[in-house]
Amino acid sequence: MDILSVFVIAVGLAMDAFAVSISCGFTVPSPKRWNALKIAAFFGAFQAVMPVIGWSIGRFFSIYIETFDHWIAFILLSFIGIRMIYNAIMADECETVVDPTDIKTLLMLSIATSIDALAVGVTFAFLQIRIITPVLIIGIITFFISSIGLLIGHKLGCYFEKRVEIFGGLVLIGIGLKILIEHLFF
Repeated sequence: MDILSVFVIAVGLAMDAFAVSISCGFTVPSPKRWNALKIAAFFGAFQAVMPVIGWSIGRFFSIYIETFDHWIAFILLSFIGIRMIYNAIMADECETVVDPTDIKTLLMLSIATSIDALAVGVTFAFLQIRIITPVLIIGIITFFISSIGLLIGHKLGCYFEKRVEIFGGLVLIGIGLKILIEHLFF
């Protein structure tokens, strides 16, 4: 597999993280760059680690991973999205309702947005691709794309108050549904 193909795969994998990053940017508790770096680092790291995990177990368990990876992503993203919507409805004006820098939330988001990367790792195993270069490219691209998404989301944040929180929750649920539908019907 050539570098251009790996780059295109990396950008494709990063799109879910980008959309979730925009949603996280809506609710990030402070405009500090540290928060953006923390979230982007988690997303980039998980996008890099999941293909390694998939690659490692791909020869043995690919049939089992393919049967439920989309359900895991759907459940995690829907849970977080529903929680965001509920908390937005119950919160006071312009109050942060979900802290995406919270480790528990960040771990769930990172896992949910990188499930597809796990499946790509399984594919890499079948194609007998050396994993180091693709993993580095995937992680770095996801980090940068997520950083941009967080900054875009944060700029829009408080201007739209609760509607943005609800929209962010709907985006997460939508991404989960997209992953589920793609795996069930295509």
